[in-house]
Amino acid sequence: MTETKTRSPEFRLAAGAIDGLRQDLFHDVFDYRPLAPLGTGGPVIRRLPKPIRTRAVWFPHAVVAAVALIALLGGVFSANTYSPFGIATLITAFLPVATLLMTLLRPVLAFWASIALAPVMAVVGSGDWPWAPNAFVCHLGVLIVVAARTRPRTAAWMWLITLFIGSFMETIGPWNPSSTNGGMAFTSAFALLVVTVVQTRRDAQREVTVQRTVTAVERDRRTLLEERTTIARELHDVVAHHMSVVAIQAEAAPYRVENPPPELEAAFVTIRENAVAALTELRRVLGVVRAEDYEAPDAPQPTLAEIDRLLDNVRETGLETEKTVTGAVRVLPQGVELSAYRIVQEALSNTLRHAPGAAAKVEIGYVLGGLGVRVVNGPARGLVKPSPGAGHGITGMRERVAMLNGEMTAGATGDGGYEVAVFLPVPAERERVEAGEGA
Repeated sequence: MTETKTRSPEFRLAAGAIDGLRQDLFHDVFDYRPLAPLGTGGPVIRRLPKPIRTRAVWFPHAVVAAVALIALLGGVFSANTYSPFGIATLITAFLPVATLLMTLLRPVLAFWASIALAPVMAVVGSGDWPWAPNAFVCHLGVLIVVAARTRPRTAAWMWLITLFIGSFMETIGPWNPSSTNGGMAFTSAFALLVVTVVQTRRDAQREVTVQRTVTAVERDRRTLLEERTTIARELHDVVAHHMSVVAIQAEAAPYRVENPPPELEAAFVTIRENAVAALTELRRVLGVVRAEDYEAPDAPQPTLAEIDRLLDNVRETGLETEKTVTGAVRVLPQGVELSAYRIVQEALSNTLRHAPGAAAKVEIGYVLGGLGVRVVNGPARGLVKPSPGAGHGITGMRERVAMLNGEMTAGATGDGGYEVAVFLPVPAERERVEAGEGA
């Protein structure tokens, strides 16, 4: 029987910390990771002139190079006091600068190189113990750059290792009342804390941006599904009406013919049974797309014949409207008329929300190949502020137009208003009959 040993929380915490240290500072020591330039879309860089913007993206590299140059000059001056242009100059001036510049290419290796160089710098340097001035500046720069390029927990590990190395050197080295280990511990802790806070805030902003993007996509998808569900519920009445007519006519047709042949009666019975079955399935589909609080409408779905009543209701709210009808008015398929009515209704609702005080024009054009609808409004007037809206109206219009294989354009006009133009194709009667026979 195998016994499972339960690890204590302290053990799991320590094991996780060791794994984090190994992953951050040992696993990818020699990785080649060049520091990428800044993006041009930052809040500061994007406001700069274009010639300056192309150079400003290298600002972090320039800062590291400037600090390295200052440290190099300081190291050369300090080394010349003891051994002009000798081995001390190489160790105290050039090697620390090399570790600082290495952070631009191999950040983790630069940290370990700086740690390994610290005792050598303390022995060969100017006498400050355990951190010589040049080593102090360069190692602090290494800590800052590496922390900015890695995870926040890496900064904690680097600070602990730096504190341990400094304390160890301070213990085994000569006694020095002006030890620089305390200054290194405090300065590096403050610098790493600032870098960690900035990095954490930047990561949080990036995560918020990602979540907002995902939320916006999901919201648009939900809006699209809601609009399609609404259209499906409305078209249910249209289709159900036609199927009911088919069923009734198929049942009454044999009685209108004297002595109909049995084959004809059987055909009409089959037509009626199929129509009733289609109605049953249609009601099941409606049950799937119906919301919990949905109530079936008491009145039939509206058509273009009721557009005047819609305009009268809109005028009562204070919106001046004008209607123009061109072409030979005729009865169109009920789905086309319903979609056209809803498009005009939604366009006028958008005018009320987004352009209070404006006037609107509704143009309906009957042409040979279909129906054209155009709703245009002027700019907002008065003291009432426009409502921002959620953008569902345009989505619903586009869905209705796409369902009928139509075309739609929507956008601002030159005078500050808004225009919605739609064309809904309507095949000729002969084409519709042939399509029905083909089906």
